[in-house]
Amino acid sequence: MAELLLAKGYAVHGLVRRTSTANTGRIGHVLNEVRLHHGDVTDATGLRQVLERVQPHEVYNLAAQSHVRVSFEQAEYTADVVATGALRLFEAVRDSVEKTGIRTRVYQAGSSEMFGSASPPQNEETPFHPRSPYAVAKLAAHWYGVNAREAYGLFVANGIMFNHESERRGETFVTRKITRAVGRIKKGLQEKLELGNLQARRDWGFAGDYVEAMWLMLQQEKGDDYVIATGESHSVEQFLELAFTQVNLDWREYVRFDAKQQRPSEVDFLLGDASKAQFRMGWTPKVSFPSLVRRMVQADLELAERERIGARPVRESAAA
Repeated sequence: MAELLLAKGYAVHGLVRRTSTANTGRIGHVLNEVRLHHGDVTDATGLRQVLERVQPHEVYNLAAQSHVRVSFEQAEYTADVVATGALRLFEAVRDSVEKTGIRTRVYQAGSSEMFGSASPPQNEETPFHPRSPYAVAKLAAHWYGVNAREAYGLFVANGIMFNHESERRGETFVTRKITRAVGRIKKGLQEKLELGNLQARRDWGFAGDYVEAMWLMLQQEKGDDYVIATGESHSVEQFLELAFTQVNLDWREYVRFDAKQQRPSEVDFLLGDASKAQFRMGWTPKVSFPSLVRRMVQADLELAERERIGARPVRESAAA
């Protein structure tokens, strides 16, 4: 997101939580071009202070406890960050708009997980049926955004984003967990990979394509809700097959089933219909599923090679 905005000439500010160790590894290449502010969506006063200093024209809320499996174990924390955190932001923006007169536009990051067990394909008219604390929290944030739009006239765009991946994805997410293992297994650094449900189907796209859609939503005449997806769905097993094929290995020889990684309530089949985004904004995905898997595997092969020869790999946070 920062790269896209910088390329378009924006002055970019970011909110970063205070931690005992640096967690800016994935934006290291643009750190000198962005202004970071310490803050957290669980701190309403801090949000208001940052908005008062920056007076932004656009705000992109990507903050979340974004790991679905973890949300079952930390449901209350997930709700506070994802749902109430979004509400705090909307309220802070509302105050800022009243004080400054700047009609700040807000992008709220929703998730395909909100559809849960709804029948595919899923679009903006599909009834939601969330199946995890994370999905419930995202759905609450979505409706807080709709309410802020309807009650107060705020410009809020809800992006219902299907899975968007890249080589920067956190290593605890299944796609990156797979490609990271492929690189390490190929380089002799790892023997096995443990995974849960291999039959779950997801609509996977490239994160770079999806941030362009986020930006486009805030360039429209008014805020609205948009599904962003590729229109293709693949199983975890298909992702495994394609990823291991890149290095001429048979995934069946390396993957073990781990029941602990299954969710208490599963989401079996997500497939997005982004027709509205294509019609209204002219948005279509550019990177295909095979190209996405190839670029992720290649990046993790290079990372594993650096690890093999003794260079310490860059540690990444679990957030996406």
